[in-house]
Amino acid sequence: MPTRSAYIHVPFCVHRCGYCDFTLVAGRDELMGDFLKAIEIELSHVEGRPVLDTLFFGGGTPTQLPPDLLRQLIELIRSKFDLASDAEFSVEGNPADLSDATLDVLVEAGVNRLSLGAQSFDDATLKMLERDHRGSDIADCLARARERIPNISLDLIFAVPGQSLELWRSTLDEAIQLEPTHLSTYGLTFEKGTAFWTRREHGDLTQADEELERDMYGLAMDVLDEAGLAQYEISSFARPGFRSRHNQVYWNGGDFFGFGPGAASYQHGRRILNHRSVTTWLKRVLAGESGVGETEELSPEDRARELLVLGLRQTDGIEACEFERRSGIELQTLVGESIERLVKQNLLEHANNRIRLTREGRFLADSVAGELLV
Repeated sequence: MPTRSAYIHVPFCVHRCGYCDFTLVAGRDELMGDFLKAIEIELSHVEGRPVLDTLFFGGGTPTQLPPDLLRQLIELIRSKFDLASDAEFSVEGNPADLSDATLDVLVEAGVNRLSLGAQSFDDATLKMLERDHRGSDIADCLARARERIPNISLDLIFAVPGQSLELWRSTLDEAIQLEPTHLSTYGLTFEKGTAFWTRREHGDLTQADEELERDMYGLAMDVLDEAGLAQYEISSFARPGFRSRHNQVYWNGGDFFGFGPGAASYQHGRRILNHRSVTTWLKRVLAGESGVGETEELSPEDRARELLVLGLRQTDGIEACEFERRSGIELQTLVGESIERLVKQNLLEHANNRIRLTREGRFLADSVAGELLV
């Protein structure tokens, strides 16, 4: 099947939040022009004129681009790809900088899904996370955007230092009141190399207790389901008909293009990862060299194991016959003993000819994945 999804990484932010380890540059807007030139060069290597079912602009903060440059970027992509009539076109945005002029550009370009990095509605929590917006900005931003882009997702972070279970419940309630079509909830992680990692090592930050983090995740599963936002993936909840089609391409092991620093492509079992350093990627691409940092050719078994683990992120799980059709390997042969062991531990279950995580398994999804990848 031809590749019908593309991801564009826009690496610009006003500043880098303390927990962030994404590929980005903060306060380097002077690089935006070179970024557009480099994207154009990368696009020139795409053969033909592919049709996309999903297109996703992530970052960084795509809406950090001024409206004229954002329009130029979209025009570059649209000059190389056609969008299917029912394509999902998503853009990540920051409540602090989503101006009406930027919304004009998005709407004119056909963007039909907006993902806002809300993270919290509590100003003290936002300050702890080093975000550049206030809780009140989120409702204002969403109200302006919804008039023109009805499909809006909110990102929320839990297990923030100092955040109580009651405060997290309040965050969920406030999010529900705004009636988004989609919610993503992420437990705060301390990634090596980030400011939060260093502060924790020096005793300046205390990571949330594991039991509290578990309770917060469980609360999200319960509260959001009651509100009509059904969980369909480890971190993702959606109203009927509003699951992220682009992210499902990843979780279903589909092929996709990736452009920009740190962006990944996956095609026919071959993974290509661009340089994570924005300046290195720019320097290489603008010099006519490859911006690729590393490539990996997956063996049939590795592809099958990855397909299994990604599929189990989704609450629907894996159907054995479909898995064998796509991977060429029988599920029982690949991981039969591991599956039965995990079923006995109440981490996996058989349901309607499918294997899926139990509720308990969702709390320990990383451990389950680790066992199935061996």
